[in-house]
This record gives sequence, C-alpha cells and structure tokens, in this order.
Amino acid sequence: MRSRAEVRFRGKVQGVHFRDFTRRFARRMNVAGWVRNIPDGSVEAVFEGDGEAINEVIRMLNEEHPYARVDHMDVIWSPSLDEFQRFEIR
Repeated sequence: MRSRAEVRFRGKVQGVHFRDFTRRFARRMNVAGWVRNIPDGSVEAVFEGDGEAINEVIRMLNEEHPYARVDHMDVIWSPSLDEFQRFEIR
C-alpha cells in the first residue's frame, strides 16, 4: 500500500547536507516527494511510496547521516496522493 508521510526534522539538520542525503536515500528506496529548509532551522519533507520504504528512509536519516543529528521529528501519515514522480530538493 502506498503511503504519504509529512515530516519535520529538528536538530542539527541544516548546513550538514541533510537535504542531499534525504534525496539520495529517498531515491535509493524508490520514494518520491520533496525536502526543503525552513527558516526556523528545521527541515520539512514529504515522502510518498511504500510505507516500509518511507520508514527506512526516515531510519537512515536518523541513524546513518554522518553529520546531522535529529533531536525531534513530527510525522503525519496519510494515504498517498500519488502527487510526485521523483524526489527533489526545493
């Protein structure tokens, strides 16, 4: 089943190539959507694809990024809207 996750990452997530890693991990897992920096220092992302694949992208961002530190994240799950063809940085 295709899912959608809207995620806000907080912590040391800007200035550490977090968006590049997000795009790389998402594309590796065939997850579509986008990621962008927010002026308050957080990063916002929307992921669409297989729910397990989205969970794996989120896990990799929390555990495998060599420079970032995610202190908190908010995740809102919903059914996929099939809105995106690929993953991009905004």
